[in-house]
Amino acid sequence: MTTIPLFGKQYTQDELRRRVGSMDQVAGIRTVQLDDGRERPTRAAYIHNGSGLALWVLVDRCLDVSAASYNGIPMAWRSRTGDVAPQYYEAEGVRWLRSFFGGLVATCGLITAGPPQSNSALEGTGLHGRIGNTPATDVCIVQEWQGDEYVLSVSGLMRESRVFGENLTLRRTISTKLGAKRFWLDDVLTNEGFQETPYMLLYHCNIGWPVVDEGSEMISPSRYVAPRDVDAKQDRENWNRFEGPVHGYREKVYYHDMQADSDDMVTAAVVNDRINGAGGLGVYVKYRRNTLPRFMEWKQMGEQDYTVGFEPASCTVEGREVEAEQGLLHSLKPGESRSFHLELGAVTTPDEVDALRAGCSQGTPELVDSYRRFIS
Repeated sequence: MTTIPLFGKQYTQDELRRRVGSMDQVAGIRTVQLDDGRERPTRAAYIHNGSGLALWVLVDRCLDVSAASYNGIPMAWRSRTGDVAPQYYEAEGVRWLRSFFGGLVATCGLITAGPPQSNSALEGTGLHGRIGNTPATDVCIVQEWQGDEYVLSVSGLMRESRVFGENLTLRRTISTKLGAKRFWLDDVLTNEGFQETPYMLLYHCNIGWPVVDEGSEMISPSRYVAPRDVDAKQDRENWNRFEGPVHGYREKVYYHDMQADSDDMVTAAVVNDRINGAGGLGVYVKYRRNTLPRFMEWKQMGEQDYTVGFEPASCTVEGREVEAEQGLLHSLKPGESRSFHLELGAVTTPDEVDALRAGCSQGTPELVDSYRRFIS
C-alpha cells in the first residue's frame, strides 16, 4: 500500500483520515482576494501541501506563482513592485517592469517575448508581451484523493485575442501532491482562430535569496554557454557562480544549449549548501526540451534586483522581429494545440545535489562568443 511522507513518518490514506477532521489541517488550497494598494482586487490561491512547500498563485495574473517557500525559506525573488493587479498593466515600451513582481514563475508571451517591437503590427505589445497580466476564466480548484494520492490543483483559461487578429488561449494547471517537495505546471496553448498564428512563450523562473547568495552555484547540463552582449562577456567564466549584491551591477544574460535526458527532460538548479543545516537548499526547474528548445540564464546581482532567472522558452529574448528574420518563429495552425510541462521544487539533501551533479556530468561546457550560433 502506498504511503505518504509527512513530518518524519510514513502514513497511509486511512491512517491520515483517522487523524484529521478536514484535510486542510495538513494540506489545502485557500482562495482569497488581495486587498492592499495596487494588488487590489487580485484573486489568488494559497496552496500548502504538508511537506513545507507553500505557493501563492495569482489567478488574475495568468495563474503565475508570485511567491513560494519551503519550510518557511523563500524560494523566489520578489521585486520591489509587489503583487500588482492587471488593471495597472502598462504595455508600452518597458513599462511591463512596473508590474513585474518577479516570482517563481512569471509567464511571457504569447505574441511576443523579449524587448519592445517597432513593427506596426505589434504596436503596444511592449516588453515580454501581455499574457502575464491576463486574468484566468473557468477557474477550477481540486482537492481530493485520487487513489492513494491527495492531489491539489488550480486551473484556468487565459485568452490573448483581438479583433482582426490572433485568438490564442492558454489553459494552465498548477498542481502538487500531499507530501511532495515539488509542483507541476502544465499548459496547453491553442489557436482558436482560423489563421495560422505565430507565438512566443517564455517562463521567467526567478530564484532569490537565500538560495541565491555568495557561494551559490548553478548546476545544469549545459553543453555550450554564450553571452548575450558585451556586459555578459565580462566575467563570463563565472556564469554558474554567484556573489553577494553588487552596487550598480549590469545584468548578464547567457544562452545555454542544454543536454536533455532520455525522456527529453532538462533539469537546472541553483544550490546553496550554506543554509538549511547540513543539507543546504536549492531550487530546480525541469522542463521538456522539444517544446522549449531555448534556455536563458538571467544573472542579476544588483542590490534589491538580486536574482538568478531560469528562462526555458520556445524563443530567444531578442524579440519577435529577430525570430522571424532567422526563420525560427513557431506558429500554430487553426485549431492546433501544443502542450508545455514544467516541474519546480526544492533540493534539500546532499544526495539530491549529488544526483543533480551526476545528471550534468557531461563535462565543462564550452564558452562561445556569440548567442547567434544558437539561433542561426
